[in-house]
This record gives sequence, C-alpha cells and structure tokens, in this order.
Amino acid sequence: MKIALFSDIHANLPALEACLHSIDEQQPDAVYCLGDLVGYNIWPNEVINIIRKRGIPTIAGNYDFGIGRMSDDCGCAYKTEPEKDMGKISISYTNSIVGPKERQYLRTLPAHIRVEFQLNNDKLNLLLVHGSPRKINEYLFEDREEKSLLRIMQDADADIMCFGHTHKPYHRVLPTDAEAGSHLRHAINIGSVGKPKDGEPKGCYVMLTINENSSVLEKGSIQVDFIRFSYDVEKAAKAVEDSPLPNEYAEMLRKAF
Repeated sequence: MKIALFSDIHANLPALEACLHSIDEQQPDAVYCLGDLVGYNIWPNEVINIIRKRGIPTIAGNYDFGIGRMSDDCGCAYKTEPEKDMGKISISYTNSIVGPKERQYLRTLPAHIRVEFQLNNDKLNLLLVHGSPRKINEYLFEDREEKSLLRIMQDADADIMCFGHTHKPYHRVLPTDAEAGSHLRHAINIGSVGKPKDGEPKGCYVMLTINENSSVLEKGSIQVDFIRFSYDVEKAAKAVEDSPLPNEYAEMLRKAF
C-alpha cells in the first residue's frame, strides 16, 4: 500500500495545487493531511475547500485549532518579539478572511488518525499527528534525544509515527533495545508543502509504502520516500507582499527558512 502524507500548507494555494498534482502522478492508495492548512498567506479558504472537495482525511494543526476557534493564539513558539508581532498580524489577518463554513470545518478536525494493519498475523500501528501525540504544538526535531522520542512513541503505541509542525523533514528508525531482532519504530517528519524551513524552497511530502511483508523487526521492510516538488514560489511570495501580511513571510518562502 502506498500512502501519501502531506502537512503544513499554510494557505499557500500554488504549493498545494503542485503537491496534489505530484501526488496524483504517484497514484497512491491513500492520502492523508496532517494539518496547518491556514496562516501566513492569502488563500486559507481556497486551501480548505480543495481538501474538503477531495475528501482527504485531515487532522488539526495548531494553526487550524486556533483559527477554528477564532483565537488570537496559534500555539506557535515564536522566539523573538519581532516574530511574535508578525505572528499576531498573520493570525489577525487569517481570522478576518476565513469564512464561517471553513472555520466550522477547522473546528471539527480530529486531533490524530490511527491506522492499524494486520500483516502476517502481526499488528502494525500507523499514527498520524501534527506536533506529537502529547501536544498539538510540540516540536519533534531531528536531534530529539532517542530515549525521549522512543518513549513518546511507546506511550502512543505507534510503530510508525508521522508528523509535521517543524517544517523540516527527516526519518529516524529507533530500536526498542540494542538486541538483534528488536522492535523498530519509525519516526517520520513529513516536512512542509507550503512553508519549508530546511533551506530548500521546493515543497515536500512523503510516500510511505507498506507491503504484505512489512514488519517492525526489519528496517528495510517499510519504505519512506521524501518527494520534493517545484511550485510558483514567486507567485506565493508576491501574494504575501501585496497583502497586509509582513513582507518577511515572502522572503521565508523564497529562501525556505
């Protein structure tokens, strides 16, 4: 089974359209969205309605959670006062343009999606979250201590855990213990469609392949492919500059930081 997973669109319509075109070319068996449809650009309603029209199962990101409740807090961890000030403008602007039906949709998105596979009499749990199973806006960066990441996955009973929020893709395979044949857990950050922060302006999504022989005991039996796609970055950046949003968000799109 081929499963396409994408996240963190952040109202970037050109990026979403290019992402879905790329996904369609891959012809996956299932598609999931891990949240943060809105914020930082001018097309929150258009993005929401494309996801709804396609019937893509979607979980709430921290930005979706806040805008769905018309909150002035998106749950973002801004580090400096200028970042906080820019964030307030983005939240206020997004709240001012999101429609009532779109807001209602955001308000009812689930916190996570769990998919349980039965393969060769073995159970394989796939857990989809936005930040972490513990908190919608918890950042799980690639340098997270192995013991901490393992504990989070074990507590959530997740063999494969896919998440976003940091906008920086990675795949880590974590052994439950040091013994040969130990239970392996896969932590997969699927990156960002519309606001990459890893220095590569191209959008990113993941194609996860699970087959009849996939096992928690064999590292290579679960395939994870990061797919980068081009989109009209300048169109998205100009849309920011022509809006009340801070121009700094346009440069973030151009330089992916």
